[in-house]
Amino acid sequence: MPGDTQLAVTLHGGDPTAPGRLVLLHGWGADAHDLLDLGEVLMRGMGDVVALGAPEAHPSIPGGRQWYDIDAPGWPGAGAAVDALTARLRALAEERPWKSTAVLGFSQGAAMAMELARALPLAGVVACSGYPHQHLAFAAPPPPLLLIHGDGDAVVPPLASQRLLELAREAGGAVELLRYPAEHTIPTAALGPIRGFLERVLVLTAVDPGH
Repeated sequence: MPGDTQLAVTLHGGDPTAPGRLVLLHGWGADAHDLLDLGEVLMRGMGDVVALGAPEAHPSIPGGRQWYDIDAPGWPGAGAAVDALTARLRALAEERPWKSTAVLGFSQGAAMAMELARALPLAGVVACSGYPHQHLAFAAPPPPLLLIHGDGDAVVPPLASQRLLELAREAGGAVELLRYPAEHTIPTAALGPIRGFLERVLVLTAVDPGH
């Protein structure tokens, strides 16, 4: 399905006067609004929140979005989706330096977030119920990573996050996997650890715009 990119919206929230930033990538079938309230809670007092909408309409959920067609064998649209998202992050870096920018993704958005961890010098990445794209590999240690997964997830198996853990460790990355008695969701019990992770990795000071 062609990407109707005019609907790849960008939503803003949080405190634009504080120096940190959290970029949110929603899951398959959701939209940019899905994680915005959660992001504002996680970033309270630390900075602003940018929720990015996926570029394609979901094939069956009215108003839903997808980063690429997950039902297509081999996910042929994933590469172009990653390139487009990376370009969006580079544009955002004109407003906030990399060391004050973290990314949180859920499900398909978490798979996209892991690609950003491979390509960009972010402060950190939180991948909730994520999975690796085919051939995902890190040529250098990725930014700090926090992986969240529910043991009862019937949509994305917990072993997918275990594989992400292994890939990051093989590259020498600082990575932690937290598992919860939950299904395909971001568990409430994970919010404290996610907030703590963001507090640790974000450099919340004014920085030279050349970053």
